Amino acid sequence: MIKTVKTDTAPVPVGPYSQATIAGGFIFTAGQIGIFPGSGKLAEGISGQLEQALDNLEIVLSSTGSGLNRILKINLYITDMSDFDIVNRICSVRFKAPFPARSTVQVAALPLGAKIELDAIAITEEGHP
Repeated sequence: MIKTVKTDTAPVPVGPYSQATIAGGFIFTAGQIGIFPGSGKLAEGISGQLEQALDNLEIVLSSTGSGLNRILKINLYITDMSDFDIVNRICSVRFKAPFPARSTVQVAALPLGAKIELDAIAITEEGHP
């Protein structure tokens, strides 16, 4: 059985997709960029956008009873690989050991001119610790 996630406190999807789906004890999130849920405005700079994207991801996961600490795999898409050190610095604060597996790739462009987008696979409250 597949369950979809919808929370009004995270950015609303702008297309035919769910904020996340849950199946088999896993949560698969849609991509999050650094927009503020209330205004839809993009945070400034790579640091602000990554922090806000992680906040948005945390909101979606929290609505399922999960959280950043239950992420198994996270994918980061950045438009400038020279921001890699900044990304690592922020991730080292927001994530604690055992760290999730991670991929980081450079892309040509992201929605609204964002500098970073992320998605994740996490375990549900009922999933294994």
